[in-house]
Amino acid sequence: MPSLKNKTLFITGASRGIGKAIALRAAADGANIAVVAKTTEAHPTLPGTIQSAAAEIEAAGGRALAIQTDIRYEDQVEKAVEQTVKTFGGIDVLVNNASAIFLRGTLATPMQRFDLMWSVNARGTFLCSQKCLPHLVRSANPHILVLSPPLEMQARNFENHCAYTMSKFGMSMCVLGMAAEFEAKGVAVNALWPKTVIDTAALRMLEGIIPREGTRHPEIVADAAYEVLTRPSRECSGNFFIDEEVLRAAGVSDFEPYSVDPTQPLLADLFIE
Repeated sequence: MPSLKNKTLFITGASRGIGKAIALRAAADGANIAVVAKTTEAHPTLPGTIQSAAAEIEAAGGRALAIQTDIRYEDQVEKAVEQTVKTFGGIDVLVNNASAIFLRGTLATPMQRFDLMWSVNARGTFLCSQKCLPHLVRSANPHILVLSPPLEMQARNFENHCAYTMSKFGMSMCVLGMAAEFEAKGVAVNALWPKTVIDTAALRMLEGIIPREGTRHPEIVADAAYEVLTRPSRECSGNFFIDEEVLRAAGVSDFEPYSVDPTQPLLADLFIE
């Protein structure tokens, strides 16, 4: 059976939410996880640090390396990659999960917020991919997985949060371009996005805008990510996957356990029509 045992995953934003859920799913196989994130001290409203995530990963059966990194800075990403390779011997999987969000219209978006989203989302994805690729090409089954939406150039995806969408679509354009660029080297580059709103720390910051009761747990994205990352890289690249569709194709039919409140109707993600 496909497995991530002894594979090394470099996961950005892995201290909480979807990134941590993906890490824990891989840890169950006995994978090595580089927990690449900024948080080293617990935040009053955003629980989770790189150290606490690393402890959970090791308790789940994996090996963890906590690396404080701000992916906006090239030198920090370079050091994180070097430390990962030195500790685990290489990199098999890059998960570009780290993301910044600000759901406001054009006139309500400060340029500081715009710059943050662009630096973390589009630029951060490009930067981490660039630094990991020299090591990924040496892997037997290399994957880059980007947590970004399908590239659907429709006004509805931009009109209420133009700056955010631009930055997320920048991540998706990395998928489109790099999948073609590195096809001959056997590196799979895919995107994964949830069908519904996911209950994460980012959602907590939007409290009052999106009710938590209509969301799903991050584990649905983690399980879908696992399905993608265990596929042969030369046979699975350039896709814009949706979590539920991936799991249905894998034979999953009961999605109720993923719901925060199974009695409530699910809320579609803002990029899903």
